[in-house]
This record gives sequence, C-alpha cells and structure tokens, in this order.
Amino acid sequence: MRAFVFPGQGAQYPGMGKDLYEAYPLAKQMFDTADRLLGFSITDIMFNGSDEDLRQTRVTQPAVFIHSVISSRVMTIQQPDMVAGHSLGEYSALVACEALRYEDALLLVSKRAQAMQKACDQRPSTMAAVLGLKDEQVSDICQRITDHIVIAANFNCPGQVVISGTIEGVEQACAELKAAGAKRAIRLPVGGAFHSPLMQPAAEELKDAILATEFHQPVCPVYQNVNAYPQTDPEQIRSNLMLQLTAPVCWTQTVKNMILDGASEFYEFGPGDVLKGLIRKIAPEITIG
Repeated sequence: MRAFVFPGQGAQYPGMGKDLYEAYPLAKQMFDTADRLLGFSITDIMFNGSDEDLRQTRVTQPAVFIHSVISSRVMTIQQPDMVAGHSLGEYSALVACEALRYEDALLLVSKRAQAMQKACDQRPSTMAAVLGLKDEQVSDICQRITDHIVIAANFNCPGQVVISGTIEGVEQACAELKAAGAKRAIRLPVGGAFHSPLMQPAAEELKDAILATEFHQPVCPVYQNVNAYPQTDPEQIRSNLMLQLTAPVCWTQTVKNMILDGASEFYEFGPGDVLKGLIRKIAPEITIG
C-alpha cells in the first residue's frame, strides 16, 4: 500500500517550485491561484527570493504547503492508500486525501502562519532538538519541570525529540537532558514554542477559521499528528486539526501505525527530503520513493 507524506516548516529553499511552474500547466495554474488568494506574489518570493525572504512567517508556511500539494498533483498519477503530514504538512495531506480543497487549505495555512506569528510576538519562547534519549525519558524530564512551561513537542524518530516552551523552560530542560545522557540538546533557530500550550492564542484564532471551512469525506485515511491514528470522519478530522497547534506531533508512532495498517511504500512530496530520513530511522526495511 502507498503512503504519501508531506513535510512541515523548515523544508523551504530559494527557487522552490520554479521547475514545476515551468514544466506543468496545472502547476502554473495552481501557483497563479495562490498569488490571487494570498493577495501578493508568493511565487515571485519562492522563485527569486533569498533565504531570508522565505523565512518570513507569512511566506514560509504557504510556500511549503503550495510546493507540497502541487508536486503531489503533477508528479504522480497514483492515488494514495493513506496520507500523513508533519505539523504544517498535515494540511497538504488533507488536500491529498481530498478532505480539504486546495484553495480552502491555503487560506487556512495563511491564517495559521499569521496567528502563530502573533503568538510568538506575545511571549518569547523557543524549541530545542534532543538527540540520543528515549521518548519517555525526554517526556518525563520535561514533566518534572514545573516552574516553567516546557513539553516534548515533536517525536520525530527514535532518538530525536524536539522540546518546546518558554526560553527558561527549554534551557532548564536542555541542561537536565544533557545530564541524563542526551548526546545533544540544542536550541533551534525558531521564534516560538510550536506544538505547546504557548500556542493557545494562535489555536483560538485559527479555530474560527477551521470551523468556517468545509471538510469533505477523504478518499483514504489521514493519520493525524495529535494521536497518530487514521481518520476518515470529516468532523473528527476537523476536531483533531483544531488541537494540532498546542499538541505534540506524534510522527514516530504515525509511521509505525501506517506500516501496521499495510503501508509498504512511502513517498514524500514537497521541498527537501527530511521525512525520508526520519522514516528510514523509524523503519529501515520500508521502501521510500
């Protein structure tokens, strides 16, 4: 069975999507639609902008989403048997399984980026990558820190967990995780505590937009970040999406569950190949296209 997976924020690079735009009429049409809906030429920034230009929050998330959805449309004629996306990539996955229209999902992604930026501006916060400890060890140490906010936010693959919280909380957790034997515990160059309770203001702002958006019956199950389980009910998909910004990304368990349910081939669509590397560490025996 074929599993399509989609990356999140951080996969962007200058020039992304220009080859698709020039090679496929459908891609050109979808890029042009994005420019119209967003009210600015995101294609010009994607094709000609610098690294710094692409790091603007209003650009980064829509850019990765647009590239991911378009590449999945033009680079395969196969239908997926199941889909999943990492953080932002869940929106691309929802388009791939037809639970969301491309246009509706793009507007949600744009709203998500703006809401997250506001939440970041309201309260200084950060994230850190922790290498070399088991998931449970990282979670336990974060839970023991009660003076500050810090949680295990991204379970990316065995031995790689990202923590998220206030600057003080993350720094204290990094010190304790290193003392517990972590090979590395390093701050990431991000401006906020994604997938933590500090994103609650963004989640509240995004909630209204999600409630106002029409969700459809997907053509295949989507494995969602909040619990790693397959979903086909549009209202349950909507509910899980509303929880996503403040809940951890259960990526390791998502991949394991997809394999248990029959996935034998994984295909990553979008800029870069971060998820391919994670999947190889989770399940070295699996075919990755």
